[in-house]
Amino acid sequence: MFGSVEALLSAAQEKPLWRAVLEDDCQDRDANPDASLARMGRLWQAMKQSVQEYDPARRSASGLSGGQGARMEGYSNPICGPFIQEVAATALKLGEHNACMGRIVAAPTAGACGVLPAVLIPFQRKEGLSDETIVECLYVSAGFGQVIAARASISGAEGGCQAEVGSASGMAAAALVHARGGTPEQMAAACGMALQNLMGLVCDPVAGLVEVPCVKRNVIGAVNALSCADMALAGLDVGIPCGEVIDAMGAVGRVMPSALRETGQGGLAATPTGRRIAERH
Repeated sequence: MFGSVEALLSAAQEKPLWRAVLEDDCQDRDANPDASLARMGRLWQAMKQSVQEYDPARRSASGLSGGQGARMEGYSNPICGPFIQEVAATALKLGEHNACMGRIVAAPTAGACGVLPAVLIPFQRKEGLSDETIVECLYVSAGFGQVIAARASISGAEGGCQAEVGSASGMAAAALVHARGGTPEQMAAACGMALQNLMGLVCDPVAGLVEVPCVKRNVIGAVNALSCADMALAGLDVGIPCGEVIDAMGAVGRVMPSALRETGQGGLAATPTGRRIAERH
């Protein structure tokens, strides 16, 4: 198991980073490469199936979620253009599908389940990438996610939403760099920038439900990943190395007030409207 970004990059000096993560997974689970690849392939198919199973007519038990992914998809004049529109719609669909008790892939958590699929599914279609390449991207994302989980957190209850949507955004940014043929160092840079941008993001679910603002935060995580991947591929200076960013993120999470760590007591959950919604549920 990789305990640092430095260890991950060191392993990638002699082989592709995704292959280093695959081999680490095989060693950790005492599995062979074919079994690991098949397992990751099933997760990718499950992500795509979750989008296909999205039903715009469904509503969550609370009534707070449902139909907005389809509304975004049907919006006729997007400022961001058709590709970003598809990314945003996909993120919304997955977040709503989760809220409506549909089957999703936690990547790394259920609350952040929309970020990775929202960038990889439209990107695969746009670039004509094979499923095999996307599976490689998932190994890259898993490698960086593993380090984040080990050194900081992927739990909103421990570290706020920076640990969930933030982590997913960093993982997705690194995956996109791999998809474009970037170097391991650029993958780390993309992940680090994505985490920097969302550092300090609180977890404040209204009424304690993973719906408001969680579903729409998946959109910002996905769009952030795209911009950070482009910045890394363009060679922009990351400023602070990815490993140090992860450690800083962990430190921020540890000092974050409990009211801002998934308790539903602070942030948007504490607004007058948030409290009224909580009283109804």
